[in-house]
Amino acid sequence: MAGQQFQYDDSGNTFFYFLTSFVGLIVIPATYYLWPRDQNAEQLRLKSLRRVHGRCLWYRLRLMKSQQSIVPTLKKAALLFGWVVFLLLAYKVSKLDREYQEYNPYEVLNLDPGASLTEIKKQYRLLSLQFHPDMPRGSEAMFMKIAKAYAALTNEQSRLNWENYGNPDGPGATSFGIALPAWIVDQKNSMLVLLVYGLAFMVILPVVVGTWWYRSIRYSGDQILINTTQLFMHFMYKTPNMNMKRLAMVLTAAFEFDPRSNKEATIRPTDNIEVPQLIRELGNINVKKKEPPFCYPYSLKARVLVLAHLARMDVSEELEEDQRFVTRKSPALLQEMINVGCQLTMMANSRGGFHAPRLVTIENCMKLTQMIVQGLQESKSPLLQLPHFEEEHLRYCISKKYKVRSLQDLVSLKDSDRRSMLRFLGEEKYDEVMAVLGSFPHITMDTKLQVLDDEDSNNITAGSIVTVTVTLTRKCMSEVFEKEQESTPCLADEATATEETGDSSKTKTKVWQNKSKGAKKTAKSKKKKLTKKKATPAPAKTKQANGNVAGNEVVVAAAAAKEEEDDASDKGSESDDGEANKDSPSERDEDSDKQSDTEVDEMGGDDEEEWEALQQSIQRRERALLETKSKVTHPAYSLYFPEEKQEWWWLYIADRRDQTLVSMPYHVCTLKDTEEVELKFPAPSKTGNYQYSVILRSDSFLGLDQIKPLKLEVHEAKAMLDNHPQWDIPDTEEEDEEQEDSDGIEESEDDDEDND
Repeated sequence: MAGQQFQYDDSGNTFFYFLTSFVGLIVIPATYYLWPRDQNAEQLRLKSLRRVHGRCLWYRLRLMKSQQSIVPTLKKAALLFGWVVFLLLAYKVSKLDREYQEYNPYEVLNLDPGASLTEIKKQYRLLSLQFHPDMPRGSEAMFMKIAKAYAALTNEQSRLNWENYGNPDGPGATSFGIALPAWIVDQKNSMLVLLVYGLAFMVILPVVVGTWWYRSIRYSGDQILINTTQLFMHFMYKTPNMNMKRLAMVLTAAFEFDPRSNKEATIRPTDNIEVPQLIRELGNINVKKKEPPFCYPYSLKARVLVLAHLARMDVSEELEEDQRFVTRKSPALLQEMINVGCQLTMMANSRGGFHAPRLVTIENCMKLTQMIVQGLQESKSPLLQLPHFEEEHLRYCISKKYKVRSLQDLVSLKDSDRRSMLRFLGEEKYDEVMAVLGSFPHITMDTKLQVLDDEDSNNITAGSIVTVTVTLTRKCMSEVFEKEQESTPCLADEATATEETGDSSKTKTKVWQNKSKGAKKTAKSKKKKLTKKKATPAPAKTKQANGNVAGNEVVVAAAAAKEEEDDASDKGSESDDGEANKDSPSERDEDSDKQSDTEVDEMGGDDEEEWEALQQSIQRRERALLETKSKVTHPAYSLYFPEEKQEWWWLYIADRRDQTLVSMPYHVCTLKDTEEVELKFPAPSKTGNYQYSVILRSDSFLGLDQIKPLKLEVHEAKAMLDNHPQWDIPDTEEEDEEQEDSDGIEESEDDDEDND
């Protein structure tokens, strides 16, 4: 009876198959995910950004990193070594002999297939004498093989077993080979194998998993320390109205800057000398405040470095490295503060019992993010975001002649005035400033207010869920320049045309004169028609037409048109009187039915349009949920930020009068060209008119925020119907249905009787 046998690989051939498969499973995916991307593509990207971002700190650091980094080379070397090992193992496997071959007794006896019985006996006699164990060259194993092959060819039962099962002895045990060498289970190596297994599975694996687990539970989903989130929640709950100075203190108290919680943060021995010197240069930064953790050394150092960054002060090389670390971490921490403020606001709205953070606190978080990215203080001009602009140059911009205080004012200037104002810049510097200004974003914001999943989507009732669909369209400031350049030739052409024909006011009067002439012509043509029809009122009309006021002509034309309508109505009434006798009441009913059908069709068409719009919005939302858009939008121009920053935005609705959030801020991270965002909030419980604001704020630029008013008219909610009319079935209808059912039963009984 067939059984099962398990055996280890004595020859080691099967182990090579296992080892080749194992190495291939590691090398192939690792090559796909870890092979360094084309460095030429990154170099080309940086080269394309050089004209605009060449002076930015992050750009210079990226160039230095790409030149000095040896990590890509090490990755390539390790992956190539893995491929060499894999190919060598594959070559070794291809050269291995086949261990399991089909049993063929003719090959054992060195006979051709189909040999006769005489030849088989003769060959067996020769080989048995040659390999008999008693002979000098004898071999017991070979003799057994020869005897087995001879029996398979001469014994009838053995021959049937060989033909059916491939073995003269009949069906054998199923053999399973274990792809591990036999020395692993050898008793001599048992202690060594147990030691390796115990070290791998009882020491190394638990330590790795435990380290990963205890590190991951300290961070939130946004890779912010849980202790930092709790710290922010405590201080935002304690002080709902936070000014910028207090906000900077809370930000720099984050545990990310504490060396005990984050190994990337460092406290140097030279900090005791350099940090006090920076404090003296900065002035009052609340050094004597004893409230923990603001008085801790790590918090004080981080606060000094942030304020020095905003003041654009020079620091030593060691402090500059720490300053880059602090500024690099700050935008993510401020985003966490905004999230904490939103959570507290929702808790206050749902539960009550405590004060939610004020709107100014959340907006100060957004402003501080802009300030850190651009390295500017709150009171400084947004023009200092541009290259080659210094404090002493601002007096040229804010003069009475130009009054340029923002980036929009600078864009709206004519090119000649802009060149005249920026005459302190050379030609190359001016071109660079214009290239940078042209790369700044210009956002167009369109809003649509509606109540989804309601019969009347435009009617906002008390307590309903209001959806504000905001469509954001991003363009570059350079497109605004192009539009100005396209419009300036048109103005020049108009100027030359006015110079040739005369004054511009005269040309305008000529245009109006042409229109009045056309009106006169139409009035005259109408008067001629009227004079042909009716001769008596013609002189009076001509007298009015000969007046000096142009309004008389309009009166005449209106009178003529009215008389034509009267004539047409008279003709129509005559024809109606003539055809009234021909029409019957049934035809009139048909006309009324047609009119009602057209009205129903129009209503049905409106319903179909609303249904299609609703389906499109649902499909759009489903696609937005399924699609994973890249957060790489456009690199923000930042002279002093140490990392490449993408243009992101905050979009929210607020009540600026009450200083409260109406909808939670939505972080728009995928705005490349166009983005559609839905902001939802519950309508007020009281009816009336409300004035809200849709606010768009950048997290990278100063002076590009937008505020758009949003008017909300809340009506009283409709009363709920206890008994809907469609469920009110009159008694007469029920009686008619019962009568129809009884009639149907009687008819069926009569039919059965007829069939019988």
